[in-house]
Amino acid sequence: MLPPVTRGRGCTFLALSLLGLLGSNLEVTRGQVPEDEDYYMQELITREHYHGVPGSEDPQPSPESTEPTSDRRESPRVKEKEKHAEKVDSKPAKNGNGKKEEKSKKAGLKTPNSSSDAEGHYVPEREECPPLGLENLKIDDFQLHASTIKRYGLGAHRGRLNIQAGVNEDDFYDGGWCAGRNDPLQWFEVDARRLTKFTGIITQGRNSLWSSNWVTSYKVLVSNDSHTWVTIKNGTQDIVFVANSEKEIPVRNLLPVPVVARYIRVNPRTWFIGGSVCMRVEVLGCPMPDPNNYYHRRNEITTTDNLDFKHHSYKEMRQLMKVVNEMCPNVTRIYNIGKSHSGLKLYAIEISDNPGEHELGEPEFRYTAGSHGNEALGRELLLLLMQFMCQEYLSGNPRIRHLVEETRIHLLPSINPDGYEKAHELGSELGGWSVGRWSLDGLDIHHNFPDLNSILWEAEARKWVPRKVLNHHVPIPDWYQTKNATVSMETRALIAWMEKIPFVLGGNLQGGELVVTFPYDMARVKWKMQEQSPTPDDHVFRWLAFSYASTHRLMTDASRRVCHTEDFAKEDGTVNGATWHTAPGSMNDFSYLHTNCFELSMYVGCDKFPHENELPEEWENNRESLLVFMEQVHRGIKGVVRDLQGRGIANATIAVEGINHDVRTAADGDYWRLLNPGEYKVTVKAEGYNPASKVCEVGYDMGASRCNFLVSRTNLSRIKEIMARFGKQPINAQNRQLRHRFRPAVRRRGT
Repeated sequence: MLPPVTRGRGCTFLALSLLGLLGSNLEVTRGQVPEDEDYYMQELITREHYHGVPGSEDPQPSPESTEPTSDRRESPRVKEKEKHAEKVDSKPAKNGNGKKEEKSKKAGLKTPNSSSDAEGHYVPEREECPPLGLENLKIDDFQLHASTIKRYGLGAHRGRLNIQAGVNEDDFYDGGWCAGRNDPLQWFEVDARRLTKFTGIITQGRNSLWSSNWVTSYKVLVSNDSHTWVTIKNGTQDIVFVANSEKEIPVRNLLPVPVVARYIRVNPRTWFIGGSVCMRVEVLGCPMPDPNNYYHRRNEITTTDNLDFKHHSYKEMRQLMKVVNEMCPNVTRIYNIGKSHSGLKLYAIEISDNPGEHELGEPEFRYTAGSHGNEALGRELLLLLMQFMCQEYLSGNPRIRHLVEETRIHLLPSINPDGYEKAHELGSELGGWSVGRWSLDGLDIHHNFPDLNSILWEAEARKWVPRKVLNHHVPIPDWYQTKNATVSMETRALIAWMEKIPFVLGGNLQGGELVVTFPYDMARVKWKMQEQSPTPDDHVFRWLAFSYASTHRLMTDASRRVCHTEDFAKEDGTVNGATWHTAPGSMNDFSYLHTNCFELSMYVGCDKFPHENELPEEWENNRESLLVFMEQVHRGIKGVVRDLQGRGIANATIAVEGINHDVRTAADGDYWRLLNPGEYKVTVKAEGYNPASKVCEVGYDMGASRCNFLVSRTNLSRIKEIMARFGKQPINAQNRQLRHRFRPAVRRRGT
């Protein structure tokens, strides 16, 4: 056995060896990768402003520790704190970087991502890394771990930025990760499955209607093997990052220097008084080059389309539409349907072989997006779609040429530009779940339409249909059209647009889920929150919804992870709107009951406002679906209703036997009726004309079956026309007058 002195020296030597190993690990995590010069030069970058408290001890829960940082909405007190932090951050870091910078300046070298201020001083620029994918589900559940969990529904797999809890907050789908114990030893871990350059963390509290839980400060640790962990430091002391001051607004903290590792942990230090250790997280990081990484290659999606993949501001959107119009002037036209609350024009682009003109027999189709301003993915998909269609039309793509020549297509990418500008200002990760959702006057545009369902259902209950109330084109109530009605300017513009153009089929793109919903969106029983509420055209709507969902890359994938609480993949990626959640006054129900247009909602992604680098993959996910759904406008029957002189008859009613919902002819007498394959008895009725019926057959091949009608005038209408032409009264009125005069004379003879 060694003497005590020798054993002490041996322990000292072992401790120094372990410290040396830890230091070498720290150097690896600092980005020193010899194979890549950019990462090797990372040592030359000085520390930029961050939201940690350098060298501080673990703070106690207090009002000051929960103040928002500069990545949140700020109070004056916080701004003063940040001014002080900027002064601290302007000092050289205590890790030798300042000396290396001086050497590089003397040698005439430039550090990566650097610039100079007005006085010529070196100013580092923060390298922007995108989210790893907790919110958009690129990071799967097996990559998320935690020290403890309160229960399964609050496990690590639920700790994703912006994830939403169910109304009941049950054991399976709750609104975040919550630790099993409230102490500073808890942690939330992400396994990137490859070396990744981590640059920051974004956090939220637990999403809940009934409780308030969020973390107010935390530390960050990294590792390459998940056993040896290194805490992010400022020099020699751990950094404690200031986190959230409420549960919904995201807070971003940037690391002082990017760190390369495989694993990253968030270690909560303090939390809301009276609450628990609960959080939702997103990690910012750039994967290191690794062509042999199986997980990366398996999930990699690329696109060959040369399109403008970025988030466009209002001015950039207008400029892009102008560029598309200049590229394809013969098949595009830009117009606006009205203005937003702040005066921004609601621009639409028309794609047709005769733009600006309704062609006889050619159906009208529309895509809209952005009724909720923070759901930016749909907006960008429509901007990408118009670019794609223009390019493919010019290149002679037969499928696109057929669509353009046989359909009049309208794309309205931003219904709520005011809300989008608010969300765009915060960025794709910091807007939370609801910033920018509503119009500037606080209204949900998609559910701001008149409730025509209740009018129709009450009339049906009183047996007023079809004598007093028709089963189609239900009129808008008078109160809704008054100036004092709670109706947004955007909604009024949409209604005028929908009434002016005889749309046949439409889709509104939304975000936050992966599902296609179809009418009715409102339950018949008012006190029910969820109820199956089918339309008379339920089978047609189900087919239309399935045509989009089945051609989407992810919607019908039974193995994909649930976005929030509902597993719509079990229902083939489609759902009746009221079965999901009842919503009176929706755009879909209004379109079906007030116009000829069949309208559906496409929820095109779990992430409402994805990062720009995700747009190419989202385009690949939705491109085929967008085209296939447009092609469904040519399914069913179409034709023209004319009189014996060959003139088109407007507002004639087209009734299909067995379907209690009719459509009307357009101004020129042409009509379109969406139907599934089969034989249908179709009857045409028009005021002053005799009804006409025939059997129309719908085939399985794409292309609407032609079913024209010739109708003759009724005898009564012809007599009325003749008498009116000569200024005479109707014959039946004259007979009544003669009989009235004749009867008294007969009585006098008898007396």
